Amino acid sequence: QVQLVESGGGLVQAGGSLRLSCAASGSISSIRIMGWYRQAPGKEREFVAQIIIGGTITYADSVKGRFTISRDNAKSTLFLQMNSLKPEDTAVYYCRSTVGWRYYWGQGTQVTVSS
Repeated sequence: QVQLVESGGGLVQAGGSLRLSCAASGSISSIRIMGWYRQAPGKEREFVAQIIIGGTITYADSVKGRFTISRDNAKSTLFLQMNSLKPEDTAVYYCRSTVGWRYYWGQGTQVTVSS
């Protein structure tokens, strides 16, 4: 149905920035929501930010004011601009799309923030 491929992860020092991308393909016209999630070692996967297509944008409290989610309609690509990164942001970041009642996940991209 929908395929998602993340890119842009890497190693960055605290206070630095990274921009993640998620390229969507397949039945992209059916996507209702696109968002970013992350999972740190030994922890549960948690919500970061999302866009309801044609609607609102929401952020987790932990990233408000530092991260910005956006979408390029023409290229079917989701972005996450991450500024003022902290070691606590270290995690695998996953892109997720919602089609009807079903979720589709990308494979994830590693973000490591050093102190």
